[in-house]
Amino acid sequence: MAAPTDCSLIATDLDGTLLRGDDTFSDRSRAALALAARAGVRHLVVTGRPAPRVRPLLDDLGATGLAVCGQGAQVYEAGTDRLLWSVTLDRELAETALGKIEAEVGELYAAVDQDGVDGLTLIEPGYLMPHPTLPAVRVERRDDLWARPISKVLLRHPHLTDDELTATARSVVGSLATVTMSGPGTVELQPCGVTKATGLALAAEHLGLEPGRTVAFGDMPNDIPMFGWAAHGVAMANAHPELKAVADEVTASNEDDGVAVVLERLFGGAEPYVPPHVLPRPRSGKVTR
Repeated sequence: MAAPTDCSLIATDLDGTLLRGDDTFSDRSRAALALAARAGVRHLVVTGRPAPRVRPLLDDLGATGLAVCGQGAQVYEAGTDRLLWSVTLDRELAETALGKIEAEVGELYAAVDQDGVDGLTLIEPGYLMPHPTLPAVRVERRDDLWARPISKVLLRHPHLTDDELTATARSVVGSLATVTMSGPGTVELQPCGVTKATGLALAAEHLGLEPGRTVAFGDMPNDIPMFGWAAHGVAMANAHPELKAVADEVTASNEDDGVAVVLERLFGGAEPYVPPHVLPRPRSGKVTR
């Protein structure tokens, strides 16, 4: 399916998609987003990261509008630093779900993202953050994870792969929570029925935008609902096979500016992008062509 020629909304995941591995945006990606903005197209970040972990990245982009955070559990407004909408995961249900999964696979290591614009990421002993650069607070006991309302639970297993843990969790959790895989070492429990698609739909409705004019970019199975909502889904070259299987097209990897490749095609940029460090240098006062 071709991307809509009258696109009015771009929805991008962050990790593994718009962000490079070092948690930065490339100059090419910034230029491509600016190109789309000049064409009157809105950009929404749609990420599994909670609002407090997204705030500095939005600041870096100069974004003041909406972002969908926490796998769709939060719609955050950067300009006012507030949540327009949020839903929490019942902590008793979360504990029950963890117990059911551990009964099948043995001991798990867990973390939680607390609700709110100043919510912390709490990790129990043994849990390793998949992104070491993200701040987290270590607690002494699992019971300490439930001290405040949470938006989701993050799970890791010492031996099972993410795919194996996800499959087992889905088979036993049922309607207690939604199980999703959002990145290497990142299997999550979130409120039942909440996905990136539900959060994106809320944000788009608030902006008066439609799924039929939306192009979405992602790299992991948690982006599948978002692809189902949008008119056109673009998977990165580094994407999980499950996402590639439902994508309308596959672009270059996040390290090779795959989002920018598509945006340049859609919104102009007749001249191919040349990174600043390889621009030809003028000689004798004349510009080399």
